Amino acid sequence: MTGSCRLCGHTELVSVLDLGASPPCEAFLPAEALDLAEETYPLHLRLCPECLLLQIPALIRPDETFTDYAYYSSFSTSWVEHARGFVDASISSLGLGPKSFVVEVASNDGYLLQHVVGKGIRCLGIEPSVNVGAAALAKGVPTITAFLDETLGTTVAAEHGVADLVVANNVWAHIPDIVGFTRGLRALVADTGRVSIEVHHALSLVSKAQFDTIYHEHFQYWTVLAAKGALERGGLSLVDVELLDTHGGSIRLWAAPTEAGVAPSPRVAEVVRTECEAGLDTVAGYLGLARETSRVRDDLVAYLIDAHRAGRRVAGYGAPGKGNTLLNYCGIRPDLVAYLADRNPYKHGRFTPGARIPVVPPEYLAEDAPDDVLVLPWNLRTEITAQLAEELRPGTRLVFPLPRLEIVTLGVDS
Repeated sequence: MTGSCRLCGHTELVSVLDLGASPPCEAFLPAEALDLAEETYPLHLRLCPECLLLQIPALIRPDETFTDYAYYSSFSTSWVEHARGFVDASISSLGLGPKSFVVEVASNDGYLLQHVVGKGIRCLGIEPSVNVGAAALAKGVPTITAFLDETLGTTVAAEHGVADLVVANNVWAHIPDIVGFTRGLRALVADTGRVSIEVHHALSLVSKAQFDTIYHEHFQYWTVLAAKGALERGGLSLVDVELLDTHGGSIRLWAAPTEAGVAPSPRVAEVVRTECEAGLDTVAGYLGLARETSRVRDDLVAYLIDAHRAGRRVAGYGAPGKGNTLLNYCGIRPDLVAYLADRNPYKHGRFTPGARIPVVPPEYLAEDAPDDVLVLPWNLRTEITAQLAEELRPGTRLVFPLPRLEIVTLGVDS
């Protein structure tokens, strides 16, 4: 398979999973666009056999996606609590105080930095999307609208000072210019500071067939094996790693400026060893993903067809971007899932890209009382099950498509 690796430049990439073509996952449609054509792009995951970076072609530009963005982090209460815990732990471990400075890149609606503000620590958010950045400003979180690269990092550091902590949560997958972005992180951080990067772990993607995490906004998918080399190209060294439960299995990478000479924690070698034991240090270790993805699709579609034939009314909960990968790859349309209930008012009255399933407020779910509810943000299972147990009648079935199809009956199994 031809192609060029965006990290090391190797020109022969290996096909891992071809999901066909689909629209950008956050391109929700207004009603007046339903009779118009949609642009679709290939969604083909490949692996660089040299640096082991999983990647898709950069077919859409970040400014096309993030200038006006549909995702607001604070709509997930568990994610806000995750951020609060991170801030508290970082203050303790790094000794942050009133004289410290924290910068978050892709700071979204202030979900994390609001906790820094609450501790009386100076901070700054760098957020490319005007609409979600405005939400952060309304919370009292200082925020500038910009995309990070080395030039911007240098400018921000000159104007505001270098940071004791730079945070980059769920953004390292969204950047086609990996080295330029990473050099921007290096420009922002003090020589004695730390960079924290959270990103979905490719070990989870491959071992649990989490194919719905593949979409056009995500240009690459990280193992620690690949991350070490990418950080080094940007002037940073990996000094620690944490395994997280978020997003179905993530990693938190701690990096320091290379010239600081910080020795890596033993946890780095431990996680690398786990990846190697799973076969992710070889091309062969990735090639079972296509087979497992087909299994997930077949099981889900079979359930939906059986429910349709049995006269069960199926709705969905959540309209996350990754859900649109699942809907489009599986060929699911409103005849099988009538609508999606979502907490984000930005999406209400719109339709999912490709599948064109209507998105409604969450209150509609209780009023309509469907027989089954397909949960698309399956990674928030605990949070969503607790919410829906209070809102839906006992006997309603919650359907979780990943990592294996599972059906839970409210009032019986929950």
